[in-house]
Amino acid sequence: MSTEIDIERFARHIVLREVGGPGQQALGRARVTIIGAGGLGAPASLYLAAAGVGQITLIDPDTVSLDNLQRQILFRTDDVGQSKVETGAAALQALNPGTQVKPVQTMLDAGNASELLAGADLVLDGCDNFETRFAVNAASRALGMPLISGALGRWDGQVSLFNASPDAPCYRCWVPQIPPDAETCARMGVVGALTGVIGSIMALEAIKHICSAGETLDGRILLFDGLTMDSRTVKLRRDPDCPGCGTV
Repeated sequence: MSTEIDIERFARHIVLREVGGPGQQALGRARVTIIGAGGLGAPASLYLAAAGVGQITLIDPDTVSLDNLQRQILFRTDDVGQSKVETGAAALQALNPGTQVKPVQTMLDAGNASELLAGADLVLDGCDNFETRFAVNAASRALGMPLISGALGRWDGQVSLFNASPDAPCYRCWVPQIPPDAETCARMGVVGALTGVIGSIMALEAIKHICSAGETLDGRILLFDGLTMDSRTVKLRRDPDCPGCGTV
């Protein structure tokens, strides 16, 4: 690390064998784009800024609303009505001034996804609709960029790492088409603390991937049940008939 204050700030990382100085330097060089500054993006961005990620880009078109505060811990009551990405960027830089935060207040879609994601090393997708998820998946795969995707509803959540290599499964190997009964958290509800669990796991996967530590969720889906506190992983192989990455 370049300064004494950096060593003090990241001391608990530096003493970890799996991170150490080289891993912390890798975190400092990393450019991470987060889609959605909501329930998942909020805890994920906080932990990545705290971990010393060099650059975080926050993409979200919305402003803070009062019903966000039940789970979106990046914001405070006084932030209601303000831009999520601008307010979130200020909170992240207050946590770690060494992290450069770029706020982008726009809706990501199939038309602008590649442009918005270009230049990132890793993408975290915590958005709440399948159209955006499909667009992020397609762009990240085209750019050769790993994608950590999290999703949740009610008491359940899931996380995986997609597009980690040319032969890896993509998001649409898991969800090939928009489910006909797809629901949003606004309709079906979600317990606030669950977003912290799943968002933190997304951040943990990002840190592991950047530092080449341990075994990531590449080729596996982590499924978590908050009511029973059961979790399991299921293997996911690339689907040759996948509409996102298949050969036909």
